[in-house]
Amino acid sequence: MAKTREIYLCSVCGAQTLQWRGQCPNCHEWNTLEASAQSRPAAGRRAAASSGPGGADRPVPLRDVADAGHTPYGSGLKALDRVLGKGLVPGAAILVGGEPGIGKSTLLLQVAGLVAAQGKPVLYASGEESLPQIKARGERLNMLDPNLLVLATSRVEDVLDALNGGASTPALVVVDSVQTLTSLEADGLPGNVSQVRAVATALLEACRRSGCTLILVGHVTKDGVLAGPRLLEHMVDTVISLEGDRRQMFRLLRVFKNRFGPNEELLVFRMGERGMQVVDDPSTFFLGARDASLSGTAVVMAVDGQRPLAVEVQALVARTFLSIPRRAALGFDANRLHLLLAVLEKRLKLNFGQVDIYAKVGGGMRLQEPGLDLALVAAVLSSYYDVPLPEKCVLWGEVDLNGQVRPVAAQDLRLSQARRLGFEPIVYPDGGAGNGKEKGGIATIAALQQRLFRRQ
Repeated sequence: MAKTREIYLCSVCGAQTLQWRGQCPNCHEWNTLEASAQSRPAAGRRAAASSGPGGADRPVPLRDVADAGHTPYGSGLKALDRVLGKGLVPGAAILVGGEPGIGKSTLLLQVAGLVAAQGKPVLYASGEESLPQIKARGERLNMLDPNLLVLATSRVEDVLDALNGGASTPALVVVDSVQTLTSLEADGLPGNVSQVRAVATALLEACRRSGCTLILVGHVTKDGVLAGPRLLEHMVDTVISLEGDRRQMFRLLRVFKNRFGPNEELLVFRMGERGMQVVDDPSTFFLGARDASLSGTAVVMAVDGQRPLAVEVQALVARTFLSIPRRAALGFDANRLHLLLAVLEKRLKLNFGQVDIYAKVGGGMRLQEPGLDLALVAAVLSSYYDVPLPEKCVLWGEVDLNGQVRPVAAQDLRLSQARRLGFEPIVYPDGGAGNGKEKGGIATIAALQQRLFRRQ
């Protein structure tokens, strides 16, 4: 009989430790370690399991490894296939995360219906919704193909039986979600570390043996990261995040990990009555209607993944009657606003001590790239001087602590896209030459102020 020992598992990150601690040594969360029993086989049994015909495979030369012969197939959405690299790969596992109500179930039921329409059997298993609820969404999306099979259960064993017991093996299996299923091989409530690990492992092994594609839906925490053990992201082949404001009509699909294609890809969807609709050209999707006569607005040519996007940046500088002026930022890190304001006060000799400053990124977008700095500076100066920028002006560049404008990645891509969209003037870093003589080139924020606002 195998010996057992008591270990402590973190309910947040899944880290293991032999001693109980108040704080997890991995994620540093407090009071998250829970006791669990772990079997420890004898040394003789381990040796026997690792040798002989029934043990692990022996090493083979890499050139002699046989090709699996798994040919990718389309998901029904060409834009999604491009983002994934090769479409849906048999035997691969995809993890889709996102906030509640963002549209994960809608998108995946839409993909399941489109794959089923190609004549491929599809299994959609849900632990959150009943069969009538799934059918109602399928009727709204017009995804009621006979090849689309649905299952409402909270036991992973039912999913495995449906996967292996049918007349034909499904080409695609969608599980919504992995945190709602339980396994008899693990203890605890649904969603804890042991259950999520056991459920994911069983589904991955079954799908890889049968050669079907697995899509897992994962919940996220209040911080926006996937709930459950971090091991889950390492086990799958592709990690996708569906983002956006639920009050807005657009959704952003980001690829953070992909073994079959490029990472950091971006796809923009519009939520409609018929489900998710791909925005073919999102370059100006986030601009909206703009009044060129108003001050405090600027356009930045941002790059998210490999896609350039023209996004509006807004700033409001207003007189304050508070002893401590307010600073607020929406759509980007507020610390970036504080840093840039300090640079403006130091390098341009401006006084922001008697004004409140509010800044946001239009359209509900969230930007983290450094190219936002120059557009944010221009928007603040525009509102401070109450002078509007030229109607078709676009900017990008990183501002350092010395007030210099540094080049950013994908300079040629931004420039070509700005010219294609008809922006003029185009204000961007001078490429590090430091002379600022090339057309559009800006070396410092002082040069920006003199060029756009005619102030020294």
